[in-house]
Amino acid sequence: YNTFDKEQGILKSKRKKKNEDFNRDKLYYNQEQDHYICPMGQTMKKIGERKRKTKSGYAQTSSIYSAQNCQDCQLRGACFKAKGNRIVERNHKLEAYKEKARRNLLSEIGELKRKQRTADVEPVFAHIKSNRNFKRFTHKGIEKAELEFGLHALAHNIRKKCA
Repeated sequence: YNTFDKEQGILKSKRKKKNEDFNRDKLYYNQEQDHYICPMGQTMKKIGERKRKTKSGYAQTSSIYSAQNCQDCQLRGACFKAKGNRIVERNHKLEAYKEKARRNLLSEIGELKRKQRTADVEPVFAHIKSNRNFKRFTHKGIEKAELEFGLHALAHNIRKKCA
């Protein structure tokens, strides 16, 4: 999943985000009683669910948790800036998938696969996508798309030889 490397400290962010310690992922979640605990020790109870569809048509259900009283909290300015009480959203199904992926990626086989991936083609695709700004194919059809990507790969190889 897209934030795995960041969670493991593999990718270092160029700048530290403000209030990173108050991020939802850093809050304690009690699975048995289905509530969060805010940094001041206040229980954030479940107040409802939100259902929505992604652009690709996938249906998601997220639980919404709210603190009971944030008005007199000493950490309010650091914790969040919105009016009212702090609200946190959690997609339980997504979190379960992330946990399963995390276990697989941190296993012995997963570590070997991750090491192999960094040495194979991943850096090439990253370079073409990021540095060469190749985000979409401009031609339609398999043959034309193959030709277009072949030109990008050729340009990558020529640049590598010249450097």
